[in-house]
This record gives sequence, C-alpha cells and structure tokens, in this order.
Amino acid sequence: MFHFSCSLRDDFPGVCHFVQNYLEELGFVRGLWVTSRGMSNRPLDIRRPASGKKRLKDLLLQNDNRFCADCGAPDPKWASANIGVFICLKCCGVHRSLGTHISKVLSVTLDDWSEDEIDSMVEVGGNSSANAIYEAFVPEAYEKPGPDAGHEQRAKFIRGKYELQEFLKPSLRILSLPSGKGSLQSSFSKKSMDSFLSNSSCNTEGMVEFIGLLKVKVIRGTNLAIRDILSSDPYVILTLGQQTVQTAIIKSNLNPVWNEELMLSVPQHYGPLKLRVFDHDRFSSDDIMGEAEVDLQPLITSAMAFGDAGMFGNMQIGKWLKSHDNALAKDSTVNIVDGRVKQEVCIKLQNVESGELDLELEWMPLDQ
Repeated sequence: MFHFSCSLRDDFPGVCHFVQNYLEELGFVRGLWVTSRGMSNRPLDIRRPASGKKRLKDLLLQNDNRFCADCGAPDPKWASANIGVFICLKCCGVHRSLGTHISKVLSVTLDDWSEDEIDSMVEVGGNSSANAIYEAFVPEAYEKPGPDAGHEQRAKFIRGKYELQEFLKPSLRILSLPSGKGSLQSSFSKKSMDSFLSNSSCNTEGMVEFIGLLKVKVIRGTNLAIRDILSSDPYVILTLGQQTVQTAIIKSNLNPVWNEELMLSVPQHYGPLKLRVFDHDRFSSDDIMGEAEVDLQPLITSAMAFGDAGMFGNMQIGKWLKSHDNALAKDSTVNIVDGRVKQEVCIKLQNVESGELDLELEWMPLDQ
C-alpha cells in the first residue's frame, strides 16, 4: 500500500500529477482516482493521450537516446522539445537557463506534451541525428563534458553548442525567431538533416569533420564468458572517437542474439571502432566480458574507391585478413549488396577466457 500526503491544499494537484506518473512508471494499471479526501469515483484527468506518451517513450528507448546528448550520462529523463534531444538532470538546468526561445525543457515522465512537441522530437530522430549537426565541427582539442563534469564546463559546452552554435556547419547556422515565437527557426527538421547530409564536406583546420555514417548491426554473441553464478547479462558498448552507443541488455544468456542496429558518425581522421562487452550487475559495477578493435579502413577505403555503390551489381570489393595482430576470428570481406557497401565481421573477444561477436558494418556516405 502507498500513502502520500501534502501539507497545503494548493499543493494537491501537483502531488496528484506526481503520484499518477510514478505509478504508471511502476507499471500500475491506469485509472487511479484521487481526491483531497482519498479515493473517488471520478477519474483524475491529468494524463497525456496514450498514443502520444507511447511514441515519446518508444523514442526514448532508442539506443542513442539512452545517454544524455550533451554529457553522455545514462538514462536521461528530460528533453529539449524544440531541439529534439534527451538530456540528464544536470544538463537540464543549463538548458533552462538558455531560455525557451532556444531550449524548451520538459520532463519525459512528469510534464504534459503536446502532439506538436512529440512530432518535433520524432522528426529529429534522436540524439545521434541532432548531434550530427550540432556537433559537426567540434575542435579537436575541445573536451566534451562527461557525466561527472562540473557546472562551469557543462554550461560552457551547452551554451557553445546551442546558443552560440559554435560547432555547426556555417551554412546551417540557426537564427532565433522574433520574440514571442517561442522556438527556434529550425529545430533539426528533416529538411535540416537532409541539407546537412547533402552538402559536401569542407576543410576546416582544427575541427572535427565527419565524412560519413557507420551503421553497425550487432548480430549475436557466442560462448561469452560467465560473470554471474552460471551465466551473464551481456550488453555491448561501441566507441568511435568521442561517440558511444550501447545495445540492450540480454538477461542470463551466454549466446545472446541482439540483431540491433547502432549508428555512428565517422570523422575524417577516424580510428578503429572499439567494442566492449559487459555483464550487467544491479548492485555492483558491471563486469568486463571482453573487448576488441575493428579496423574500419578496409570498409571505408573500398567504399570510397567504388563511389556510388548503386551503380554496381552484387560483388566483393575488399577484404580484411585474419592475422595474429588483429581480433578477427576469420577473414572478413567487404561486399556491395543491393547497392550498399557492407562487411560481415566475426570478432574474437580479447583479454577474456572465451567469446566471439558477429557484426555487420554498413558504410553510408553523406550524400546518400
């Protein structure tokens, strides 16, 4: 049984709002009826339309939205409705200080969302899509704040990113609307994203410039290491430069099947794709279950050499050979498949007693 109380009558609507959302988060059936005297036969009409709330929660469950768009903190519960990103509580405070004409901050669970606001979030497509524009040209020496960053560093980065637009491609600079409009002139609509992807890259000294997108399909793990009593709860983290994405956690399975697609932007001076497998623990730090690096050069150089893959039939265009100094379990070929450049990779996890990981890489040029 739950017991909630408030000292002032004026506080009651806010408490009811909190209780309703709290119970919904816990999975209780909707229809809790509350009044200042207790239970009532009149439903409390404070909920958003079910369809809209479900769309928002589905969007939050996307892999790139499981981390704060600005500092990478896990499990963000706030969002900038007009920018289209999910953010953590600490970054939320900085966003509020920017003003609603730049960033309109709403709680994913506690605030009421209009259909237009949800449509705007869905249209942007998530944190990765927004960051592909807002962080398109981050200086190489610039340190992006992490989850434990102080307020000053966090505020400097967020203001530079959204208010000053220091990291945007110059042709995509967004101007604020006249006062009273309450939103940005463009909040990363599909048109903005298409414009970003269709423009050829330009040389900017000292800036991080992206040359394409990498879609990584994490297919399955095989014979992964035991980290609990008899099994493990594995998940995979991929890192490319300063970007990090994560798969879902699969409970009690040493041969998990994810079939999960993750998206990363590829900088001009790219390094290897780093992957780590962890066992999720509820009450202690997650245990490492192996790691490896994937050389992206065979995929990218082959794709660039052939140009428009849609002009060719299905064929092999490159190869990455297994050797003692890489983590390949077997040779990996680069192929054109139905007009797309793909590479199947079987990785033997390193620094662990056992385990392999099957991936499918796909190169996506910016003009695709």
